Amino acid sequence: MATEQTFSADIRLHFDRANGALRDGAPEQAVSEMLQVLNRDIADSLRAEANLCLAAAFRALEQAPDERAALEAALAADPYFWPALLQKGALLESQGQRKAAALIYRDVLRIAPETEAQPPVFRAALAHAAELVRLFGEALETTLLDAISDLPGMSARWQEAVAILSGRSRPYVSEANQLAVPRLPAQPFFRRDMFDWVPAFEQHTASIREEMLNALADTEEAFVPYIQYQPGEPVNQWRDLNHSRDWTSYHLYRSGEPVQEHLARCPKTAEALALVDAVHLSGTCPNAMFSVLAPRTRIPPHHGESNARLVAHLPLVVPDRCLFRVGFDNRRWVEGEVLVFDDTIEHEAVNDSDRLRVVLIFDVWNPLLSVEERVIVQRLAAAERAFRLGG
Repeated sequence: MATEQTFSADIRLHFDRANGALRDGAPEQAVSEMLQVLNRDIADSLRAEANLCLAAAFRALEQAPDERAALEAALAADPYFWPALLQKGALLESQGQRKAAALIYRDVLRIAPETEAQPPVFRAALAHAAELVRLFGEALETTLLDAISDLPGMSARWQEAVAILSGRSRPYVSEANQLAVPRLPAQPFFRRDMFDWVPAFEQHTASIREEMLNALADTEEAFVPYIQYQPGEPVNQWRDLNHSRDWTSYHLYRSGEPVQEHLARCPKTAEALALVDAVHLSGTCPNAMFSVLAPRTRIPPHHGESNARLVAHLPLVVPDRCLFRVGFDNRRWVEGEVLVFDDTIEHEAVNDSDRLRVVLIFDVWNPLLSVEERVIVQRLAAAERAFRLGG
């Protein structure tokens, strides 16, 4: 069971003999070979490997106490040696201690490689571990919800807390790619009544939709791929959407500049956008665009630029099987009803239907900032841009 390491020839021979003995059903010989290795002055990483192989031999001999001792010795040598931790979980599970095993497996999954990088010999065991962790989390979540379901004050916040405590979810926080304003609450979605422009803006939905459909029919080439990384730039999660027409946009404002041709073509939309509390940041905002997501397309989880601004969606064409997630919260777009959210919290969008999904996207000020703080944000954005672009 030794993984790849640079061993001296004689130590490698002991490992080869031990592994061969395990394959041939001779675990006693494997024990002897590994004890010879462990009696030497060897590095901790090699000691962890040898104890793991020794534990496998004791497992074959059905000597659980000795197996446990060997696994503990492996972890004493290297506490992050996940194959030993995985086998420890399997030992506990074989003894009927499924909850204890699930807790061990949960730690294993935190440090083991991602699926595609897992050594083939461990993949089945890791998949089993993940399934037991999932079942454990579901059972714990049910127990926790039952414990508080009759109490007043139950809300989505406490459902999320339970999901985090059970391991089914994780805390979602604001992670701005550029300007992060400290001590602003990380709210996934904001109440509509916090924005006095929403009712009047929504009255323009039919006109905005009509202008979008006309633009899509007459000038489809003006809807350009939203993700456009250049050769040599790391694309990360955007590989499948880079320069793809599966996610296109028709820009009305882009990085703070109006796209005059598109605004002239969509005057009702321009009139509606004049109603909103738009952000003005040097070289960054405002932004506004028709966002078109092709059938069976997913926008992967990502984070936005700054929590000083929020992002608003006006859904225009929303088929069934579309979903929008911000942090822990899942929402369905409703045509004509504005959603406002903090895009520095991890978010993703899914169109699992056979039709296009289209929303008007634009940015607005975070209402939790004071007027004075908005000026600070604007000054900081301008100064940072000037410094970055200056000679």
